[in-house]
Amino acid sequence: MHWADEASCAAFAQILAARAGIHEALIELHGPLGAGKTTFVRHLLRALGVSGRIKSPTYAVMEPYELPGGALAAHFDFYRFSDPREGLDAGLRDVLAAPGLKIAEWPDHAAGLLPMPDLRFQIAVRDDDSRDVHVDAMTPRGVELLHG
Repeated sequence: MHWADEASCAAFAQILAARAGIHEALIELHGPLGAGKTTFVRHLLRALGVSGRIKSPTYAVMEPYELPGGALAAHFDFYRFSDPREGLDAGLRDVLAAPGLKIAEWPDHAAGLLPMPDLRFQIAVRDDDSRDVHVDAMTPRGVELLHG
């Protein structure tokens, strides 16, 4: 898929937010710095009804959000992880095992801690600053989320 601009990203987030199963999904976001991973997360959380500030968890590793209706969402940024054992020490297995939407940036830095994602995004920046986005459905839930 191609996101010509931020509005394209927001439109896809709206579609994804309307799909059954999104509240229990695990989404991995891959791409270089500045690819728009956090921007996509902000649009998805807004589309799911999160109000207030949505910030990057780069230093905190995780930012939790309550969705309307009581569902939970956790936004992870593993960019600063240098050793997956850091996640064990931080109690991430418990958070990952709990119900709710989980979105992980830089998941390769937490290798071995994350279960199979439902959706795996690969975001690449084009010379014109638009984005090429490849999304793989990795589970039956992912197939349903991607294809409705």
